[in-house]
Amino acid sequence: MEIERLNIWKLGVELAKDVYILTEKFPKKEVYSLTDQIRRAAISVPSNIAEGKGRSSAKDFINFLSVARGSLYELATQLYIAREIGYLTEQDFSSLSNRIEDLSHKIIAMTKYLRSKK
Repeated sequence: MEIERLNIWKLGVELAKDVYILTEKFPKKEVYSLTDQIRRAAISVPSNIAEGKGRSSAKDFINFLSVARGSLYELATQLYIAREIGYLTEQDFSSLSNRIEDLSHKIIAMTKYLRSKK
């Protein structure tokens, strides 16, 4: 699959996988609220990267990269809340936050690259 060669997509998939694993530890009462919201935001990142890559124009890809980056910010906020209420350790939060920031920078770099090709 062509998308598998795209590093930002791979990083997004790995992030989503790890978010799923970590949220397994959340209280069951959160399964339809915070857990679900966090998982949806995490899945949205590689999904939007893939959808953008599958579109026919660089402009479309750039738009979907913007949506993916927005989902990263949403995820970061939800993880912050999870840490604040004691569902995530400081170590897990820091690790995920660093990965989110790294992926965000890589999405920006890809966006700049695509814009420069016009």
